[in-house]
Amino acid sequence: MSDTLVKSVQDMLNEEKWTRATISNYSINNFKDLDSVIRDAQAEKSVDEIKAICDEHLSHTKNSIIALYISGICALSKQLLDDSALVTLIGIFIDNHKTPVVEHLCNRVLEFGESKYALRTLADCYKETNNDAIFEIWERIVKIDYEEADLTKLLAEKYEKDGDRETAVDFYKKALYRYINRKQGNSVKEIWSHLVALIPQEIDFFYHVQRKIAKIMGDDRSAMLMQEVYVYYKDNSEWDTAIDILKLILSYDDKDSWARKEIVECFRGKHAGHSQLDEYIKASNLNQGWRNVFEAIGEFEKHISFDAGNFVFHRSWGVGRIASVKNDEITIDFAKKRGHTMSLKMAVNALQTLSKDHIWVLKSIWKKEKLTSKVKEDPSWALRTIIKSYDNNCDLKHIKAELVPSVLTANEWTGWSTKARAILKDDPGFGVNPTNIDLFVVRDRPISVEEKLFNEFKAQKNFFARIDLLMTFSEKAEPDSEYFAEMFTYFTGYLKAFNQVNEQTIASYLVVKQIVAKHPHLNPGLQFNFSDLFSEIENPSLVYTAIKDNDLKRSYLMHIKNFLPDWADVFVKLFPTVLSNEIIDALIREGYTDKVKALAALSYENYRDYREAVIWFFKNAQDADWFKELSIPYEKQLITLIHILDVTFREIANHRETTENRKINRQIQTILLGKDNLLESYMLKSDVDTITRLYTLIDDVKDLDPAEKMKLRNKILEIHKGFKFFGVEEKTVVTRGLIVTSKMFEEKKKTLQNIIEVEVPANSKEIGFALSLGDLRENSEYKAAKERQTILNATATRLQEEIDRAQIFDPTTVTVARVSFGTVAHLLNNDTKQEEKYTILGPWESDPDNSVISYMSPFGNAILNHREGETLTFTINEREYNYTISSITTATF
Repeated sequence: MSDTLVKSVQDMLNEEKWTRATISNYSINNFKDLDSVIRDAQAEKSVDEIKAICDEHLSHTKNSIIALYISGICALSKQLLDDSALVTLIGIFIDNHKTPVVEHLCNRVLEFGESKYALRTLADCYKETNNDAIFEIWERIVKIDYEEADLTKLLAEKYEKDGDRETAVDFYKKALYRYINRKQGNSVKEIWSHLVALIPQEIDFFYHVQRKIAKIMGDDRSAMLMQEVYVYYKDNSEWDTAIDILKLILSYDDKDSWARKEIVECFRGKHAGHSQLDEYIKASNLNQGWRNVFEAIGEFEKHISFDAGNFVFHRSWGVGRIASVKNDEITIDFAKKRGHTMSLKMAVNALQTLSKDHIWVLKSIWKKEKLTSKVKEDPSWALRTIIKSYDNNCDLKHIKAELVPSVLTANEWTGWSTKARAILKDDPGFGVNPTNIDLFVVRDRPISVEEKLFNEFKAQKNFFARIDLLMTFSEKAEPDSEYFAEMFTYFTGYLKAFNQVNEQTIASYLVVKQIVAKHPHLNPGLQFNFSDLFSEIENPSLVYTAIKDNDLKRSYLMHIKNFLPDWADVFVKLFPTVLSNEIIDALIREGYTDKVKALAALSYENYRDYREAVIWFFKNAQDADWFKELSIPYEKQLITLIHILDVTFREIANHRETTENRKINRQIQTILLGKDNLLESYMLKSDVDTITRLYTLIDDVKDLDPAEKMKLRNKILEIHKGFKFFGVEEKTVVTRGLIVTSKMFEEKKKTLQNIIEVEVPANSKEIGFALSLGDLRENSEYKAAKERQTILNATATRLQEEIDRAQIFDPTTVTVARVSFGTVAHLLNNDTKQEEKYTILGPWESDPDNSVISYMSPFGNAILNHREGETLTFTINEREYNYTISSITTATF
């Protein structure tokens, strides 16, 4: 640091002290001169030093204007949260009525970011001078102070007076939310009434706010306010919404006589002209106070749906149309049962009423081609139709069930559903059920992106899915809305009231920090840092695993490296869980190569505890210099992988951590036996002792697919024809019983099961139907069904006998030492000099056109058990055959 600059600052401080400069002597230019000093300090990178000098000076001269200003501005320039020096300084000039200086200092503070204190002080100054810029300052205050309601209301009134209705409504909404949080009933009532007058059609907004009022201020107040909204919808004959509002009011108080009387009037308005309206009102006792109101409403709504021209659904007869209703009798035309009559009472219990645009109705009255075309051309229409058909609550599973296969094929659904998901996500005409994120609803009026995301946030129960919604909100919408404030508070709440530090606490900290970095005014004023939180974690690896967001996982690792002094040791402990190049690269880059080498060596020595780490090092570190320096023989690495393979098979069999073990097991099989065939390649290039050692180990892995062992064994025999496998006996075909492959055995069992459980019962129904047609002598249907019965019984009997005789072939018994079941015999026809090859399997697998021969056939039996190089002559059906066996290979099962 420049001694000249230090001396200059010290001289200024001493001069101020000795001359006892008065407040009246200070002007804005004095502070601009001090800014030059600060810029010089920044250029010389000595901000910390001159701040320390000023802080020391303030310890004995607390009202030093120079020290307060330099210290305060230096703190802000370094993004420190402590602005106490400048608050004190501004307070001094306020007390001395130096308004221009106060304004300058406030604006200087605001150059570094929003400050509630600076903005409010500036607003007070503008108010004194009648400066119109006060409205801009108020807006900035409202944006960062979510508790400020009075200024929000003043801004709303100002914009309404100026004719900017849209902006006025936005501020009225903000003010309403804030007054609700402050439980100021009169203010809530005033703004609510005003918004009802301005935007009565935004029913979703009023529903949302009333839920908040009911939760914070009580059900009675919420019901009273909804009455004002109800009046608008009744006056405009929007009966469905009016009825829904009354049902809501009655849910708070089912004895509310006013609401009960009003709902009767609304039903009369909605169903005016219905032939049975008065009768159904009377029958349901809707007017009678003694009857439970919701039972009465339910009964009335069931009955009122039954009128001529309406559609109904019966579980056996499908969709029908009501032809007429006379007294207590209803006549319905079903597709296969026209003119069907039943009592109204029975109809109410047996039938489901459908709207004319219900998806089941459209399937019944539209041609399939028309409906398919409409669904493909207009996915939004299809989604609205189906969701509304399910009482405006439907998930994708039921949407698919309605369309596939009756309207769309499975392949068509794949592309269509992709478009549908995008529409459900982005179209403001769709939303989600507030209590179930999987259920979609149709909005009568589109809602804002903010409200749509907020509703999804409230419905979502998964913590990390909520993080994703918060971050989406911060990107797509303004974070100064009340919706964002409530979402953000959910995560700050985790940091203010946690008992233990877990993945949700850490994730909340990382998210809050990320949001505050973009919007500093949202800083909740946390009194701890990452290092403090991390010290409370019992198991850092479990926390990493439990964090379900990849970006947050990377942030977690970054914070460990940047803020923990022992980060290298933490990274070493985390690696077996994280398995990331980033960790290894960071350790090596920072000079911790020895720690990495020790970790790799430990992993191979204690492979039971470091299974995935061994796999990672084997796949990713073979060519690294530091790994080569460990000198772990390649054979030892392979043997370690085989041991892990065996351990995982055993633990899977014992139902221990099955999912994780299967994942590891698949990885090792892919490495050793996959397309690169690393184990086979290494063995075939090795000596006999190495082959024996490795094959014995792999053969001892009890649950490894026998086909893999067979394949490896035959490859060894191709190179080492006299190779002896310890513990493996050469086996030939056993002629007793019926030898079959496991695949064909399962197919035959399925065929038999289908005959017994599907075809035979279906045939019995055919016989029953044929009997119902009468005279059996002229009944061709009956004769055909009985013939079918005879064939099915004979086929089932034969299959059962064959299955009882069947012996499932063990692929491990295949040997290419002789022609046997499961081998391919490559023959030289000595008469034609042509090469021929035949796969030897059983009668179930036999396919002569593709050279698959049964071992029980005359040809198969003639070449069975002969060895490579032998010459065979035999006669079948008076035809002479002369072959030499060129080679024997393993068949592909």
